[in-house]
Amino acid sequence: MKKLCLLLTLALPVLLLCGCGASSQAPAEEPIDSTLYVKSVDLPEDFILGMDISSLLAEEASGVRYYNFDGQEQDLLQILADNGLTHIRVRVWNHPYDADGNGYGGGNNDIEKAVEIGRRATAAGLKLIVDFHYSDFWADPGKQMVPAAWAGMDLENKAQAVYDFTADGLQKLTEAGVDVAMVQIGNETNGAMCGEKRWVDIQELMKAGSRAVRETCPEALVTIHFANPENAESMLNYASKLAYYSVDYDVFASSYYPFWHGTLENLASVLSTVQETYGKRVMVMETSYAYTGADTDFSGNSVSDESGGITKNYPFTVQGQANAVRDVIETVASLDSGLGVCYWEGAWITVGTESWEANHELWEKYGSGWASSYAAAYDPDDAGKYYGGSSWDNQAFFDADGRPLESLRLFRLLRTGNAVEPTPDAIRDTVLRVDLADSIVLPETVDAVMTDGSLRSVPVVWDLTEQEIADMQNGGPATYAISGTAGDMEARGTLTMAAFNYLENPGFESGDLSGWTVTDLGSTEQLWAEEKLTDSLEGTWHFHFWSPQPGSVEFTLEQSLDTLKTGNYRFAVSIMGGDCGETELYAYVKLDGETVATAPLKITSYGEWDTAELRDLPYEEGHTLTVGVYVKCQGEKSGAWGKIDGAELTAEG
Repeated sequence: MKKLCLLLTLALPVLLLCGCGASSQAPAEEPIDSTLYVKSVDLPEDFILGMDISSLLAEEASGVRYYNFDGQEQDLLQILADNGLTHIRVRVWNHPYDADGNGYGGGNNDIEKAVEIGRRATAAGLKLIVDFHYSDFWADPGKQMVPAAWAGMDLENKAQAVYDFTADGLQKLTEAGVDVAMVQIGNETNGAMCGEKRWVDIQELMKAGSRAVRETCPEALVTIHFANPENAESMLNYASKLAYYSVDYDVFASSYYPFWHGTLENLASVLSTVQETYGKRVMVMETSYAYTGADTDFSGNSVSDESGGITKNYPFTVQGQANAVRDVIETVASLDSGLGVCYWEGAWITVGTESWEANHELWEKYGSGWASSYAAAYDPDDAGKYYGGSSWDNQAFFDADGRPLESLRLFRLLRTGNAVEPTPDAIRDTVLRVDLADSIVLPETVDAVMTDGSLRSVPVVWDLTEQEIADMQNGGPATYAISGTAGDMEARGTLTMAAFNYLENPGFESGDLSGWTVTDLGSTEQLWAEEKLTDSLEGTWHFHFWSPQPGSVEFTLEQSLDTLKTGNYRFAVSIMGGDCGETELYAYVKLDGETVATAPLKITSYGEWDTAELRDLPYEEGHTLTVGVYVKCQGEKSGAWGKIDGAELTAEG
């Protein structure tokens, strides 16, 4: 593609060349007057600035309208093109409808929807990324269901079906004059695709899809897409599998959501290893960030203030959203083969602001929610139970009325930057832990996150009376929400009164397993400290375990101490996870290697933490006290996984 020309004053004609991989000249840019702080990024000329807008047609059918920065209603595709986007991504499901023709939701994205969106994208000078899921509904790391029409097929026939479906879809797109730049063979295919779970079978399907692209749309880039880059070992294993089986593809793509997928440093390490080892272009195919923690459509969001999704110095503000996306783009652009970044569903806003009932009617009729009740025909255990609206409305680049947020200007400002004077954007939450034997001393300053992402200390006045402080001081172990004012912004935090914790690195916040000993008693694939705020009970780190093979998860995690004072002690630890099947889980305490106490633990589902507590544990100086957790899981579905956090060893009495 041609380089985006910024700050040009002459209008240039737009040249549209339709077909697979054809070029298009971007329209001239005008200088931008913006309050958004943007540090410039050195972007390659062909760098992809993409956005998935798969829900567009369902949104429009539900009455949603989009407006440009002049307040005029305009085609969303033109708004995005005018604000620096270069590519549009659209998912394609095989047949997202029940027997009566009712759509499953999520945009009801069949190939006909892709053709219509693609035609409009091409008219606006945007290229299309086609995302074949090879499923009738959502495909992701936890769910790769075979299309209903392909159920029962042997591998040879299924591979032929993948080829035919891909070739037919691309033929329809090219005949409509759509500028197809890239084609995904599967979506977040983490060890599964189209109902297959063995790589020896998955690679046959990928090869069939790739061959269809090469023959039908030869100039388009073939892309394989995975998720969870925080599990670097798994990501590199996927790349090695593709090489081992000689899968023909051009781009290794990863999802990267800052609140789920670890650090940017780790992302860069994974992608750079892939490009250096296998010679592939690399990109982030999905990313996003919230501009608010609030919900606008009466249907819960994937991340919110309550979910704890705020990551590092990216508050849930318009500027925080822009900074988070800008840093992902800079990370990918810094790589030798970094191809681009695609934002996920940046226009999936609420279909109405009056009531859940009114919105639900539209979600059901037009498929503008993430799933409709009709999805039960295909996915009864998930979408058919938990159907509803957009879980992404607070991560769009438009407000609830379809008005663009200032963060949408980011894409036009990336190359030039916009160095406005930094101002406070949000106040970082304050986390205080006070020993029960100590006095409460509240901090006099808090950290303000500035619009440039830096931190600045600002004075704070806490809304606590002397009596309230005394009550907390004398109230025993407890956690309190506290609030105050810093400048003209609200300051929030938590104050925990707790006994001294004798464990080293009890919440794994050191970023490693310092102080802990892990003993793998089976063949558990992943046993490590992991940074993921939304999966942690406290802080941002926890202990993580996962293994895909049945019966492979069995290990102990323990810590020994021999310098305690004589007395009675209390040990507590928490666990959560999923897909574990039959389990044997318990916390334990040993004295000089002999087990003296145990307490059962259980794993139910994601986010449901279970805590084991052992009290009145006698200890005499000169001996060794060991505390730990025993985990054994048979596993089911896509493998047993879990998180351990919040370990405490405190004195009693």
